[in-house]
Amino acid sequence: MRKAQAVIVAAQPEAAEAGARVLMDGGNAVDAAVAAALTQGVVDPLMSSVAGYGTLQIALPARGVHTCIDFSARAPLAAREDIWAHLPMRDTGDGYAFVVEGNVNEAGYQSIGTPGTLAGLDHALSRYGTWSFADALAPALAHAKAGVVVRPHMYQYGALDRARGGMLETEQRLALTATGRAVYLDAEGRFRRPGERLHNPDLAATLEHLARAGAADFYRGEVAARIAEDMRAHGGLLSSEDLLGYRVVEAPPVWGEYRGWAIAGYPPPGGGVTLIQALQVLAEFDLADLGHNSVDYLRVLTETLKWVTMDKDMHIGDPEFVDVPLDRLLSRTHASTLASRIRAGEHADVQRMQAGKPDEPRDTTQVCVIDAAGNAAALTHSLGTSSGIITDGLGFLYNGLLSGFDPRPGRAASIGPGKRRTSSQAPTLLLRDGEVRAALGAPGGTAIASALTQTIVNLVDFGMSPLEAVAAPRISVTSNAVDVSNRIPRYITDGLQGKGAQVRRSHLSYAFAAPHVVWRTAQGLQGGADPQRDGVALAVTQPAG
Repeated sequence: MRKAQAVIVAAQPEAAEAGARVLMDGGNAVDAAVAAALTQGVVDPLMSSVAGYGTLQIALPARGVHTCIDFSARAPLAAREDIWAHLPMRDTGDGYAFVVEGNVNEAGYQSIGTPGTLAGLDHALSRYGTWSFADALAPALAHAKAGVVVRPHMYQYGALDRARGGMLETEQRLALTATGRAVYLDAEGRFRRPGERLHNPDLAATLEHLARAGAADFYRGEVAARIAEDMRAHGGLLSSEDLLGYRVVEAPPVWGEYRGWAIAGYPPPGGGVTLIQALQVLAEFDLADLGHNSVDYLRVLTETLKWVTMDKDMHIGDPEFVDVPLDRLLSRTHASTLASRIRAGEHADVQRMQAGKPDEPRDTTQVCVIDAAGNAAALTHSLGTSSGIITDGLGFLYNGLLSGFDPRPGRAASIGPGKRRTSSQAPTLLLRDGEVRAALGAPGGTAIASALTQTIVNLVDFGMSPLEAVAAPRISVTSNAVDVSNRIPRYITDGLQGKGAQVRRSHLSYAFAAPHVVWRTAQGLQGGADPQRDGVALAVTQPAG
């Protein structure tokens, strides 16, 4: 039987393998992405879970399908716009989150939004996949039963993450419940060491139940009842009404163009508009002539990212609640205006409530797939920053979504009942001559737009391979400062400072979000996983037909 190549890339080897096995067994890109995502919630439990949220862009050319599936967590109905407006507050300095007095919006029961992950993955699978939910869940369940080994990135996040802007550290969150302490922390309250195996029998039992009962049980069955009871008992905002009323949203991608490539971006409240804006501004400059990571290139890139960040902060929100001026933001006229300001030496001013520290990883993860039939899926999902809450007997961490809302009323990103938070998640497809040539995305909070912009420029302008494109030293711009990888030489950053930039050097060699990409070349499909996240790209063969 004739075979054909498919590629999957994910931030965890176990997740990539789960999806690869699905592809080898004849599943399509959606089947593989869903199986990998469910596995990620087990093998990287601080990054995602069944009580998280996310974004998925898929293209199925033979069916004429190109759609974005939004399973963002929503603010519970009890989350009034003014719920925390009376409390002292600050932001994290990078536009990622807001912290109110007592940390109630970012850890504990009141920080939890209505989860969307299971609804979104089941929606995608039932409409665009070929596998059953139980079969797609099987690899995750097997890992849950066997236990999960602490990998380097999991340890870095669990033990070494230093929260910014007054946010709690990971170990503090995990100590909030008995299950968190038992599964993740040692007797001294420290995160377990690399190579240790985490055993979470409650999670295995929950997944086994969901495999039998179906994903809907999370929203209107036994699991839903246990969630609602726990929330009531501990003053949570999430209710059974929120779970019953949760809905997945499908929408077409937003479109842009970059040097002959069609950019299919993720629509609001996701981050595709910001990514497309950045690329269309950069298209006004000859970046190849400036040179990769030269002083002049980094100056143009820095100011571009600052200007589009200002637009994001001002305009991007849940389109069910706010009017997002897409036509203006995505127009080439607007891009040319911003480029003219950059050429004139004008500096954007990104307003923050406090000066931030350099960007650190955020708990989100990524999977990208292109299968042998040309179907593509790019999936980003998250816990936001974990609430730290685990319902006794269920085993999974809940999202801490509500810190991502602006607690100040009257803004595009303000909190409100049933609202989706403004997100930087940006699963993206690139097309040439109508064919999907790339699927990419990244975890990393507000650093995602910077990272994906540079990844696409590396591929298109500088001719890098996928691995080179995601691993090259990069910058991140989420405020008036520019954070730089420690692999960018000081003789470059000295020149950048000389042009007026506020430079902050990271101690990390591989820093600022974590792009993952599948890229079609004349030689076939290739993949690249950012080295900072333990990930891998796997090329497999699929049965034809």
